[in-house]
Amino acid sequence: MRLLAGLFASFLLTNGPVRAETPDAGAFQAVISAQIDAFRADDGAAAYGYASPSIRRIFPNPEIFMDMVRRGYQPVYRPQSYSFGETGTAADGRPFQKVTLLGPDGLTYEAIYSFERQADGSWQISGCALVRAPDLNT
Repeated sequence: MRLLAGLFASFLLTNGPVRAETPDAGAFQAVISAQIDAFRADDGAAAYGYASPSIRRIFPNPEIFMDMVRRGYQPVYRPQSYSFGETGTAADGRPFQKVTLLGPDGLTYEAIYSFERQADGSWQISGCALVRAPDLNT
């Protein structure tokens, strides 16, 4: 029995428990803000640079990426304002950052960004789910 306990303890010390990545709100917010700034400046190359490799495989160049954002993510592309909400880890282990946006249409939206850590330790955006949020003025 002691041998099994010793082997298990040794395994934990060398391999450690499997854990989800700890969310890094400051880094996530900096990446999102920088990408929104790039969208506002119509700087497709810079905005595309914040997208993870999995996103770049779907949208293989900045022009295609920007076209998708302009068509389907107007509140992210041209927000009147935005504020950061909850940061956490989803059930699948991916870290996320919630953002409330006032879109160019004057309506409120919630974006949930997911992130992937890169080999160099930086974070890149791996997805953005956008939903219409209830209006706070009604």
